[in-house]
Amino acid sequence: MIQSRRDFAKLAMAAVPLSSAFAKMIDSKFNGVMVGTQSYSFRDRPLDEAIQAMKDIGIGYTELWQGHLEPKDRDEAKKWREDPPIEELKAARKKFDDAGIMIYAFNYSFRENFTDAEIENGFKISKALGVSRITASSNVTTSKRIDPFAQKYKTYVGMHNHDSMKENEFSTPADFAKAMEGRSKYIKINLDIGHFTAANFDPVAFLQEHHADILTLHFKDRKKDHGANMPFGEGDTNIKGVLDVLKTKHYAIPAMIEYEYGKKGMDTVAEVKKSFEFMKQALA
Repeated sequence: MIQSRRDFAKLAMAAVPLSSAFAKMIDSKFNGVMVGTQSYSFRDRPLDEAIQAMKDIGIGYTELWQGHLEPKDRDEAKKWREDPPIEELKAARKKFDDAGIMIYAFNYSFRENFTDAEIENGFKISKALGVSRITASSNVTTSKRIDPFAQKYKTYVGMHNHDSMKENEFSTPADFAKAMEGRSKYIKINLDIGHFTAANFDPVAFLQEHHADILTLHFKDRKKDHGANMPFGEGDTNIKGVLDVLKTKHYAIPAMIEYEYGKKGMDTVAEVKKSFEFMKQALA
């Protein structure tokens, strides 16, 4: 099951399209650590404006949230998943290429009530976007249905955790272990270090032990005991400790900012930039 970091590094190079080889890519790697953002951070604006915000901040890596592509209406979103517009998806990829931003992973949250077609189409969408990594706020038991498609399309799927502690949702180390047990090498982990801290687990220790199975990391700062989202440096999440492990161990795992602490009326771009600068300083 364990996949080497060297294999993931090869995937990272393979994910860069030929057109990007001639574009000026934004460099947001600091002391060897890829710092990017989940585009969900910019959920208050459409895709084009989200891309511009990343450019303005200087972010060169993103995990593209499905909400920036699919319709907002629930019924229309289901139709979109059942028949994804491949050419539109390729056009969206080109926008990132032109902006010099690498789509490192596509965020598509497989749920237990998805049809097999909706599950498989997640992989087709990923391929249209030119990526071989998916992150998913999924159900633990859904990994059994996801795995055959992951093998078919040779695409890694990182399961995302919250702190809900609900049955069949990812919150604990045991949930990750259960989802990967008996599965192929393509079922991985998308560790949200803020939610992990809020659920009273140690993200530094988990990263050190399970780094080979971690596809991406989500960075946010939260209080323990299911506490609030906070600006970076004001919560209990050991952000610097996680970054130190990435830097000193040279793990090819991107550190993706996921902005969630803001209230209505706050300047999203300014707040994400603060988080970005916090991480740059921590890696200096």
